[in-house]
Amino acid sequence: MKSKNMTTLPRARGLALAVAACAVLSGCAAPSNPEDPFEKFNRASFAFNDAVDRVALKPAATAYKKVTPSFVQTGVGNFFGNLSDAWSSVNNFLQGKGEAGMTDFTRFALNSTFGIVGLLDIASEAGLQKHDEDLGQTLGYWGVPSGPYLMLPIFGPSTVRDTAALPGDMWGDPWSHKEPVNWRNIGTGVRVVDTRAAVLDASNLMEEAALDRYEFIRDGFLQRRESQVFDGENERKQDDAQDDAQDEPTSNTQVVPEPATPEKTQQ
Repeated sequence: MKSKNMTTLPRARGLALAVAACAVLSGCAAPSNPEDPFEKFNRASFAFNDAVDRVALKPAATAYKKVTPSFVQTGVGNFFGNLSDAWSSVNNFLQGKGEAGMTDFTRFALNSTFGIVGLLDIASEAGLQKHDEDLGQTLGYWGVPSGPYLMLPIFGPSTVRDTAALPGDMWGDPWSHKEPVNWRNIGTGVRVVDTRAAVLDASNLMEEAALDRYEFIRDGFLQRRESQVFDGENERKQDDAQDDAQDEPTSNTQVVPEPATPEKTQQ
């Protein structure tokens, strides 16, 4: 009968080799991301979501994109995008962005009437900019930190702050109050499939390009989310700081003395 130490020795050796390989590939960097302390749980959720996508969602989105006429897909996207303008307007007002709030409200009113309940996006053609604001962005605007990264089952990438705001965003979605319930459920299913179909080409490209799709999605989401919360201000400040640093003379710059003239020599 083998001892416990003899049984665990191959496993320990394999673990040591794996850790060494990770250190070499990552340049001896820390194995975990400080913004992702729940990485083990998040990767499990990512694997679950990926399985659901491969088995059900992606095939449905592929069939939907092939069978459904493009103008119908555009109408579906416009319809649910118009509903999101209503909640976006509320969040803009909560952030004190009166002009953006009025723009989103006008978009919702215009598309809901002259745009045939939002099937036509005539507001964009009229030059009214669309904003995508939610409760998580509103909390971030008022200083609530994002907290660690979370990969939610079914819902996908999020943060602790955005997860806490999720019930409010669900309540603020006009479609969540649609009656009867069976119409609401059908519409929700169509909405999910249409959203997945819209990013089908991008997801295929990502699957081919990304070495670690989990890290690729996490880092991209966190960067995009920060830009959304601060309306790109942080990125602009970083770009300005880099420009200023490039404009400043370095400490190694040598000042060439002005050659002495005869007049200065006599003095």
